[in-house]
Amino acid sequence: MIKRTPVFLLLLLAALLLAPVQSPLQAQDKKPATLREVLLSELRSTHTNAEWFVPANTAVKGLTAEQASWTDGKGNHSVGQLAYHLVFWNRRNLANLKGEKSEKFSGNNDETFNKFDSKTWNEIVRQLDEVMSELEKWVETANEAKLKESAQVFTHISTHNAYHIGQIIFVRKEQGSWDPKNGVN
Repeated sequence: MIKRTPVFLLLLLAALLLAPVQSPLQAQDKKPATLREVLLSELRSTHTNAEWFVPANTAVKGLTAEQASWTDGKGNHSVGQLAYHLVFWNRRNLANLKGEKSEKFSGNNDETFNKFDSKTWNEIVRQLDEVMSELEKWVETANEAKLKESAQVFTHISTHNAYHIGQIIFVRKEQGSWDPKNGVN
């Protein structure tokens, strides 16, 4: 082995440290992300954009009311219950953001799952898409002050949505109604 290896490594290290570093955004000549762009990206990744995980619209797509009502018999929620829960909390947050009065709520979170009725499955799917679209529109049109004031609410909404979408996929996999071509094996 050649004894110059340490010198070569030092030169390589120096070259790497002195080389300009570009982020993926800079490499694509994009401007730095604004708060609005970040929040919209988070919301859309849990609504319609398949990126790091399956979005809500894909998670509930093609499910019958009977499938949406299925439970594993171990106390876990059905897809319908999870979707109803997301509609409930997303609507409530949207109403608060708009300064509107929220629907009456006892404070019992179980109610936000257990009011699901399979007869309303198609309506729940429609409402889930609608309320998520409305949240995106709110972010698109809010003034900067309101956006900054509400940013943490949106990070919680997106995290909450992603958590329950993961549960929806898990339930569908347990049930055998999930097609791995939709994004998760």
